Amino acid sequence: MAVSPESLPEKPLDFRAPPPSPIASGRRSCVTNDDVLTEFLEHSLRVPDLILPDKVFPRQKFIENPPSIDFQSLRSMQSDAVSKLLDSIATIGCFQLVNYGVPVEFINSTMATAGGVFGVSSEKRAAVTRSPEKPYGFEEVHGEEEENEFSEEFVWCRDESLKQEMEGVWPLGYSKFSEKIETLMLDMEKVAEKILQVVRENSERKSVNRNCMEQEQENVGSVCYLYRHCRDVPADSSSLRYDVIRMLIRGVDFSHALCLHICDGASEFHVYSKKGWVSFTPDKDAIVITAGDQIQAFGGGQLKHVIGRPIFKTDQKEDCISMAVLYSPPSIPSSSSSSSSIITYIPEKGKTISLGQQFMIAIFLTLLYHFLVYAYKKF
Repeated sequence: MAVSPESLPEKPLDFRAPPPSPIASGRRSCVTNDDVLTEFLEHSLRVPDLILPDKVFPRQKFIENPPSIDFQSLRSMQSDAVSKLLDSIATIGCFQLVNYGVPVEFINSTMATAGGVFGVSSEKRAAVTRSPEKPYGFEEVHGEEEENEFSEEFVWCRDESLKQEMEGVWPLGYSKFSEKIETLMLDMEKVAEKILQVVRENSERKSVNRNCMEQEQENVGSVCYLYRHCRDVPADSSSLRYDVIRMLIRGVDFSHALCLHICDGASEFHVYSKKGWVSFTPDKDAIVITAGDQIQAFGGGQLKHVIGRPIFKTDQKEDCISMAVLYSPPSIPSSSSSSSSIITYIPEKGKTISLGQQFMIAIFLTLLYHFLVYAYKKF
């Protein structure tokens, strides 16, 4: 007899999971390209040896001392001195100046007095710390960096706010300090002004860019950087590397034409630029002068802009003080100045009338004209 499917007993559904895939015996990975993967992981986890290229961290190169130029020869426009000056600025961006007319005794006295500013306690320095809104005062130091600092820095300028703040934290010494710095600054400005005149009158681009420094740069006046070079500086090259990196990153905060470095006793003088880093030993009682960004703009790129820094001996018995005077010539208003600075000169009276006053006079005369016309027609 035939059995129908309906009469068969129902079987329960089988929910068993499928058997696992067979696993190969041994320790070899199931990945077919295991050797390639292993090699990739070994190379990716290995820390590479980083070597900074010379363009990022330039090597130090020792050169012969730049020429020592007699300032009195520049004043008399002797061709030999003038050619040495222009050639030094064009090649390495600096030169040395001797016989500049400022007594060495006065310079040493001023530097000794200037060192007193670094005797101000760290608590009081906080009130006269440099910032974007306040470019003068003490350089700010953060935490652990204070222990690694090889020099301290103070920026002086002719600012009434600086005078008031420093008299509050250094009431007994700041007046004498400021007076001596001001006198020395005036002498250095006269020297820089004469050098700048020589560069202007003998530069190939003088007919085109004679006033470009004054017109294109914001006039901040002369600024003085004071440095206290601490003794017991480590003798290894790490301190020099730290100094190089710091100079390349920071540069100079103020635009300037010339920088006059007073650094008698320095064992080396470093000159930093975008293309390299050179060193030499400055002559005794000579001022090292470096060219600024305004000089480079004036020369159309033919004159070199560099940053200078004196380095003192590691075995010095006491802290040394150096000074850098950043000179920027007074600005001359250009024809594209704003309307508020435009003035009209009246020769017969010798007075000036501003544009605003001229506008008010024009309105008054217009109203007076209409009033006279109205009065004439009315009466």
